[in-house]
Amino acid sequence: MRNLITDVPGLRVGQMADPALASGVTAVLFDQPAVASIAIHGGAPGVRDTALLAPGMTVGVVDALVLSGGSAFGLDAMGGVSAWLREQGRGFAVRDARVPIVPGAILFDLLNGGDKRWSRRPPYWDMGYAAATQAAHDFALGTAGAGYGANTANLKGGLGSASAMTASGFHVGAIVAVNAVGTAIIGKGPHFWAAPYERGTEFSGIGMPARIFEDGHAMLLKGDGPENTTIAIVATDARLTKAQCERVAVMAQDGMAHALRPAHAPMDGDVVFAAATGLAGEPSIRDLTEIGMLAADTLARAIARGVYEATALPFDGALPSWQERFGRR
Repeated sequence: MRNLITDVPGLRVGQMADPALASGVTAVLFDQPAVASIAIHGGAPGVRDTALLAPGMTVGVVDALVLSGGSAFGLDAMGGVSAWLREQGRGFAVRDARVPIVPGAILFDLLNGGDKRWSRRPPYWDMGYAAATQAAHDFALGTAGAGYGANTANLKGGLGSASAMTASGFHVGAIVAVNAVGTAIIGKGPHFWAAPYERGTEFSGIGMPARIFEDGHAMLLKGDGPENTTIAIVATDARLTKAQCERVAVMAQDGMAHALRPAHAPMDGDVVFAAATGLAGEPSIRDLTEIGMLAADTLARAIARGVYEATALPFDGALPSWQERFGRR
């Protein structure tokens, strides 16, 4: 087990980032088309091709899911991934045509110090294509991929991932780009809100504080504008319907509430995709419940890992990383 979403059989992750731009793309590519759905609980999401993920829609599977920086400009990244998949002969068949199905979500990282003065065409289509070409089972966390330019209210954000297994042997994993309007740590830190769900020392192992004082519950925000959003993908190898994937996505949203304060705010997007590769058989209703529970747990852990593993951007005024402020433990 890598403690990554790629512990779920049937998928790989590709990433591309531009340090000068201070932004990037993360793509989850499925070996075979996967069933998927979505839950959006924030007030300011940015998404592409997500209407087809509703249970009643005709197209039943996706070829990839994409997370990108760049705000609305980052929606081009899904086109780059689609182009690469088309070259591989992938996609929804319409007579002799193939149309890759690649929904995605974006986060806002346009004001993080990177050089966003691109020319006529934003770079995200090319970054999406490059990310697809690099899909593998191992990938970087922290200041990487879609989390490269991400920030929370008081620390550098980043790209996180985690995995688990149900009692019946179904794999569950999460990947997330943490760009929250609020915080992943309690008060002034160093403790993570997600500490009760930590396994081993994956994000420091320091646990919860002995007591949370009143200032630990105080609201701390990045600002009042739509400069945020945490975007995530959870996956399992169970054979799920689209409606069941939607239920897993809804349950996984609890992971954001476990790991971030506040969550599901008006100026956050808080998007969770749920996908099922179907390689491990059909779950019982009890199995489905545990898959949803672990999807929330792994998402909470992935959020903390994304912040814990991040490194600060090399620009004036950049937020410090967790390890810069508190030291690696």
